[in-house]
Amino acid sequence: MVKRIVVTLIALLVLSGTPAPAFETVRIGLLGPLTGSWSDEGLQAKQVVDLLVRDLNEKGGILGRPVELIDGDSAATARAAQAAAREMVALKVSAVIGPYGSEAAEAVQDIFNDARILQVANGATAVSLSEKGLRYFFRTCPRDDEQGRVAASLVRKLKLKRIAVLHDNSLYARGLAEQLRALLEKELRIPFFDALIPERQDYAAVLARMKAAGADAVFFTGYYPEGGLLLRQKMEMGWNVPFLGGDANINPELVMIAGRDAARGFLCVGSPLPADMKTRQAKAFLPAFARQYGHPLTSIHAMMAGDGLLAVAAAMREAKSLEADKTSEYLRRKYKEHNGLTGRISFSEKGDRVGDIYRTYRIDARGDFVPLP
Repeated sequence: MVKRIVVTLIALLVLSGTPAPAFETVRIGLLGPLTGSWSDEGLQAKQVVDLLVRDLNEKGGILGRPVELIDGDSAATARAAQAAAREMVALKVSAVIGPYGSEAAEAVQDIFNDARILQVANGATAVSLSEKGLRYFFRTCPRDDEQGRVAASLVRKLKLKRIAVLHDNSLYARGLAEQLRALLEKELRIPFFDALIPERQDYAAVLARMKAAGADAVFFTGYYPEGGLLLRQKMEMGWNVPFLGGDANINPELVMIAGRDAARGFLCVGSPLPADMKTRQAKAFLPAFARQYGHPLTSIHAMMAGDGLLAVAAAMREAKSLEADKTSEYLRRKYKEHNGLTGRISFSEKGDRVGDIYRTYRIDARGDFVPLP
């Protein structure tokens, strides 16, 4: 479902009694999981982009036209993402930010590309997404092959010998799991490599299978709802082995699901958390976000959605056009080392974010994600 959120100067003019001029808005879509398993990610992304759109409009909008934000709910499924994408095409958006989730991103790539609409994903890390040669696809998040290298380095550092690799069969999780296996299978034993079924409430059987396989650690490449349940049920069965995960586990909801005792010691590889961002832009934006919404921003992927909006706005201004041929060419050729909320941003020829920003986090006794030195 798509919801039109008009953030324009027209309302201010109406309230003041001044006749509104006849001008069109710049329509930008925001596609993400506003409902479903990953709604925390989608709702925080919406808050970030809403705040930035308001700021853009207060400064005159884009090319002298106010920005109209079109919200689309991917509901963490490919089918819902496609339905929302088609509605955005019908509403003639000039660009789309999102979605979060590689499966959803893959489902909508061709829809936007065929409609010649610029797309900047904020949380879709599967390698295959940028290997298709799609002209209008970009992302402000890094790729899974970079994450795989950092994850493999962590496994080596811990001197693990028999690691179980568990995924959820999604495009992202399966891809990261395969990257990890390819990097490690010649160095150590991987006695278990398989998938769980997402959104179940009992993973005791899959935990028992990994234990029976003789694993001395588990690397889970899926998402935080299942990660939290695995941690809690691992503690309940008394299986005390290290548990590691990919960036989709870095969310406070994981600790709430697992409980602090079960989550303690969990190691995960991911992009820096908002609180750890040291850029001038982040230091200015994060307090403004907390004042506006009454809570801190905890999702780095939400910040990356903000980076996507800033990149799109810059491309439209500098190219002096809303046409995807011109804006995508600007992002690919001229958008270099721009200061975003999550650091300096440039895009490769394939539309990937340039540079490795992954870090390793450990959950401490208070349930906080603490970066390792």
